[in-house]
Amino acid sequence: MPKKTLLIPFIIALNILVFLMWNTNFGSETFMQENFLVSWQALQEGRFWTLLGSAFSHNSFMHILVNMFVLNSFGPLLIQVLGKKLFISFYLVAAILSSLCHAVVSNLLLHSPDLPALGASGAIAGLVLLFALIFPKERLLFFGLIPVPALVGALGFIALDLWGLFAQAGGGGLPIGHGAHLGGSFTGVLFYFFFVRKKVRRHLDVSI
Repeated sequence: MPKKTLLIPFIIALNILVFLMWNTNFGSETFMQENFLVSWQALQEGRFWTLLGSAFSHNSFMHILVNMFVLNSFGPLLIQVLGKKLFISFYLVAAILSSLCHAVVSNLLLHSPDLPALGASGAIAGLVLLFALIFPKERLLFFGLIPVPALVGALGFIALDLWGLFAQAGGGGLPIGHGAHLGGSFTGVLFYFFFVRKKVRRHLDVSI
């Protein structure tokens, strides 16, 4: 049973706060758009903080509900394995790189430098991929319905994001930040092999 920590509730609380700012008069629409949406255009204008601010930003109830549910499902176990400092370092890096990946992809591949994005989905994709690499045989519900080994499910989501991104490049697809998802997943792979693999092996050896 993962030890209780206030880190996950704190991250969730920040996301809820920004969600309320989007949906009340507490934050004006202009202020929210300038500070909590990321795009290549925003970065060109020097608003680099949107790389992180957008990853704590949701204006749709279902969007924040799904992301925070997944964070609360995977986060506590990953904190137990990684420790709080390594976990929050990974989460923030995944958030920033996933936002950057969206901006680069929207500019170079979709030819829409002003295409905005928001949401924790990129960082969450990184968490899921990292979990799958640490516990590849654990069961994961693909689309919340189909039980599959975690690594198979994570690779399946990557395949869907690749398909979705190429569909968008062809003028179709859904309004989903596939580039951000892939950026988060790629961060999970890099973080696992460069920072986590040896630590996980020591942790599992001690547990056994």
